[in-house]
Amino acid sequence: MSFKCDICGKGALVGNNVSHANNKTKKRSLPNLQTIRAIVDGSPKKVRTCTRCLKAGKVVKA
Repeated sequence: MSFKCDICGKGALVGNNVSHANNKTKKRSLPNLQTIRAIVDGSPKKVRTCTRCLKAGKVVKA
């Protein structure tokens, strides 16, 4: 299971930590995903959604 929102598809961002000496190391910024029981196609199902979708009302909780 990938680290992705089931509603909007938001996933991890990849970038670099850059030190004062210009050393670069990889970093990942992960979205705030929550596993909730939501109504999908008329029946409750567990989905992973980001908090932005929850707050916007794009998900109907069971």
